[in-house]
Amino acid sequence: MEVLLKVYKGTFKKKSGESRDMTFARLADLPQKFLTEHIQGAGSEQSYPDGMELVWDLEADNFRVFNWKLAENTPKEYDIDESLFT
Repeated sequence: MEVLLKVYKGTFKKKSGESRDMTFARLADLPQKFLTEHIQGAGSEQSYPDGMELVWDLEADNFRVFNWKLAENTPKEYDIDESLFT
């Protein structure tokens, strides 16, 4: 049975004023096994300013921060096969 994962595609303005397109998954939507393999350490979670969210950038294949306050559009939501992350 195929399990779907929510991913988003959105654009926000960086500190430099440049627009940044990002295709990302929110950490809460990622499979637990994927997070366990990619997150090291425990008990020292970093906090981000209001509107900033740590996400998994699918194009960079790494963690990045998405700035919701400076979003140039409402990120579009898509569903992809979760098996890509397991």
